[in-house]
Amino acid sequence: MKKEKLIIIAAPSGSGKTTIVKELLSLEDINLEFSISSTTRAKRKNEIDGKDYHFISVSNFKEKIQNNDFIEWEEVYKNVFYGTSKSEIQKLNSKGKNIVFDVDVIGGLNLKAQFPETSVSIFIKPPSLIELKKRLVNRETESKKSIEFRLDKAIKELEYSDKYDFVIINDNLELAIKQVKNIIYQFTKNQ
Repeated sequence: MKKEKLIIIAAPSGSGKTTIVKELLSLEDINLEFSISSTTRAKRKNEIDGKDYHFISVSNFKEKIQNNDFIEWEEVYKNVFYGTSKSEIQKLNSKGKNIVFDVDVIGGLNLKAQFPETSVSIFIKPPSLIELKKRLVNRETESKKSIEFRLDKAIKELEYSDKYDFVIINDNLELAIKQVKNIIYQFTKNQ
């Protein structure tokens, strides 16, 4: 891997990490490009295959696992896999880009472990579980059962926040974005 920097953004579902990552991608002065993860989950309204995620079948994902095609992968929910493909990283690396990852909590730790010198890991924390539930409900993409499952998972994921380089509490989106930008500016300045 070259000396491009890896920016790992992770959080429980509904914490605002994707919104923050989209804002980061609008910054032109840090040479940043998005690592498109592969997933087996259903595509949400307004998501574009090949832009937001590479949407693939469970059998295709499992085949890629067997072929060792992923740098990291995780079965986040039953038969809902997410992973970062080696080819995606190689493609972005060959462009000389700093790479931003929007990943689940365990995936973020796996990336950090593989690239400890060239990565910064940022955990986006919701202000409370009550607020997290409100955000998940307001997305209107999940069933009640799915929301409860995600909240239970979030409780476990929050226990990993201290393993990240930085923790940002997203109780004010503009402030959270500003804090993440400052971390990235400092980190990429040291190239």
